[in-house]
Amino acid sequence: MKVIFSIVFLLLSNVFICQNLADGFVHLSDIDSTIQSELRYLSNDNFIGKPIDGYKNDCIIVTKETANQLKKIQQLLLKKELSLKIFDAYRPQQAVDHFVRWAKVLNDTLMKQEYYPDVQKSELFQLGYIASKSGHTRGSTVDLTIVNLKTKKELDMGSLYDFFGVQSHPFYKNITAKQKQNRLYLRKIMLENGFKPYDNEWWHFTLKKEPFPKTYFNFPVE
Repeated sequence: MKVIFSIVFLLLSNVFICQNLADGFVHLSDIDSTIQSELRYLSNDNFIGKPIDGYKNDCIIVTKETANQLKKIQQLLLKKELSLKIFDAYRPQQAVDHFVRWAKVLNDTLMKQEYYPDVQKSELFQLGYIASKSGHTRGSTVDLTIVNLKTKKELDMGSLYDFFGVQSHPFYKNITAKQKQNRLYLRKIMLENGFKPYDNEWWHFTLKKEPFPKTYFNFPVE
């Protein structure tokens, strides 16, 4: 009897989780379980230094259209013993609001040396690193890199993910030839498969034909 109850509870729990997704959204692992992830905003390893509001579970959520395109890219990469690795995808508005509140507390600089050593926190809004709205909240933007499956290491892109500075600009010149090559390869494969890049971040791409171009969602990541 206890076993039956446990099974029913798990089934109901899974239904509840699925119901938290807005129509048109999916868990990426349900579309392609081979795509790697490291959800930085669920951990302390991010520019704030603590878990971000709205991130409640280690899962990647995107629109169905985005998931299908990422799967196509992954199949191309796997043939070369490479894999996508996603740092962030759908981001609830409550997380963006958390960023905004943090940016206004100028003496909270816990992660400055790692993530924004050359930028004053007071300039984060002006320079466009923090904003009240994010394309991620529409569900078709992803932050990602590529992993070498042989070495199990990320390709060297020349700067940290989420680094605030010119070093993160896709065509930043003061990096090695190999780092430039890695950035261009990521950019090329994303562009060829329906995504558009962002001028200030080598890791940031948005589906060109995103299904919710004007809708900002706020359901949690779980």
